[in-house]
Amino acid sequence: MIEYIKGELTELTPALATVEAAGVGYGLNISLNTFSAIQGKKEVKLYVYEAIREDAYVLYGFVNKKEREMFELLITVNGVGANTARMMLSGMSVPELCNAISTGNARLIQSIKGIGKMTAQRIIVDLRDKIVALGIADEIPAGGQVQAPVNNQVKDEAVSALTMLGFSPAPTQKVVLQILQEQPDLPVEQVVKLALKQIK
Repeated sequence: MIEYIKGELTELTPALATVEAAGVGYGLNISLNTFSAIQGKKEVKLYVYEAIREDAYVLYGFVNKKEREMFELLITVNGVGANTARMMLSGMSVPELCNAISTGNARLIQSIKGIGKMTAQRIIVDLRDKIVALGIADEIPAGGQVQAPVNNQVKDEAVSALTMLGFSPAPTQKVVLQILQEQPDLPVEQVVKLALKQIK
């Protein structure tokens, strides 16, 4: 079992980080929260979740253990797969998600693409006690994210990230353009977060 990978960050997109360790490049699926935290760093340490299926061997990377624990809890809920859990951690930070679960805010959880009413309620019922028992909800700063400088790649990176998450490029591009026209200074991770709530 891989606990974490520590090495040089050789490639980074909002959905994927490539970390070279001992001459091997590991491709790790990441959330937007992890992307924000490691952007601009040369050396990184990502905690790993291994998804081993008959047709694939997929690695997910997390900036800290709290995010990985939240991911592992989410995928125990019936109807929540690894990609849905990653999308949830892209749309909300761990503290925001914990707060929504502990207060029973199903509407907020439903605002994330792919989460219906039943799934949102199931997440709350299944995880409310567990997040407290595991201490995931403790002492995590909410916010404080570094704003990325504005550049012309924001639109392309946002569309690329959303396409990698499984959305069709055409409607995605339309939503991303609309967001950037209204708020041209937004960094790519914020554009993607907003788009996740708007793409139908």
